[in-house]
This record gives sequence, C-alpha cells and structure tokens, in this order.
Amino acid sequence: MSRETLRASVAQIGRSLRGPEEFALAWHREGAPYRAAVWLALAATATSGTLVYGLTMGIHAGSRTMLGRSLLFTVASALAWVIPLPALYILNSLTGSRLRASTTLLAALVTVSWGGLALLASVPVNWFFSVALPSLPPELIGPRSAGWLVAAVNGLVLVGVGVAMADVFCRIVERLEPARGRQPGWVLLLVGAIGFQMAYVFGLLTPAA
Repeated sequence: MSRETLRASVAQIGRSLRGPEEFALAWHREGAPYRAAVWLALAATATSGTLVYGLTMGIHAGSRTMLGRSLLFTVASALAWVIPLPALYILNSLTGSRLRASTTLLAALVTVSWGGLALLASVPVNWFFSVALPSLPPELIGPRSAGWLVAAVNGLVLVGVGVAMADVFCRIVERLEPARGRQPGWVLLLVGAIGFQMAYVFGLLTPAA
C-alpha cells in the first residue's frame, strides 16, 4: 500500500467519524467512491479497539489470560455483527428497502469502527478500576467481590458503547432511507443478544482467574 493511499484511507476514516451519515450516503449515491483500503482501515479501527480493550479484561490474570481475552472479545464482537447482517439485508429488501448489500455492510462497518474508537477511549476507565478495586484492603472488599465489581464495570462500559453504536447505526440508516426511518435498527437487538451469548460462552462475563 502506497503512502498516498494510506494517507487517503486515514482521511476517509476521519470523515466517517465526523459525519458517518454523509459518509455512507456518498457510497449509496455515488456507487463505489471508496477503495478497498478504506474498508480495510475501517475494519482495522474496529479490531484494534476490541483487541486493546480485551487486554484490560484480564489485566490481573497474567499475560496469557490478557491475550486470550483480547482475542476472544474480538471474535465475540465480530460474530455479534456478522451473524445478523444477512438477515437484516434480506428482511429489509422484502419490506421495501432499496439499499445495496454493500451499503448495508458499510453502515455496519462504520458503526463498529466508531465503536472501536469508543472502546479505545474507555481503556483508561477499565484499567483504573481493574487496578484500583483489587488493590483495596481485604477488610473493605474481598478479592472475589473485587473481581465481580471489575466485571460489572466492564459490563457498564460495554453497554454505554453499545448504546452509542446503536445511535450511530440508526442515524446512518435513517439518513440513507428517510422514509423508513430507524426501522432497520431492530437488528441491534440481535447484535446485543448474540454478543451476550458469545461473551457468556467465551467466559468474558466472569472475573478473570
């Protein structure tokens, strides 16, 4: 990848974060104005956010657990979005949507890219509580209780990021098809349900051992 292409891709990422609705609308109206490098940069932004945040989810259990949780959190997040997307496109098409499959994919990719940056911004919050709570005197809070409180902080951060991502996605689809409004946003219920199931299966909802 040339330096010019990389610079242009980074610039497009900035554009997608400043105005996600207009970014997706340009693709929908102009056909295919973005190169493959832009799509890869969006995916890389989302992945870097989940990988880095995932490291803090096992910060007290050693480097092996940190790496494991980082990878599992990234996989769980990816599955939560990939699984419902085909259903979203098919059902939207059956109910009158005129969005191309690539536009639906771009709307989701912009949303998860935004979410990845939100997770990166949340790393100091999770890191602080992950270090501070287990360091409290045992007479104030036991190790097991500290672990569950850290898990609760993780849950609150993820809920907050999820709500923000839902708002971004709904704003995008509403801008793409104003007549349909935020109706396609129902897919976010599936995203949340699948994400919760994946997190449970991978053991991300319990304190790191």
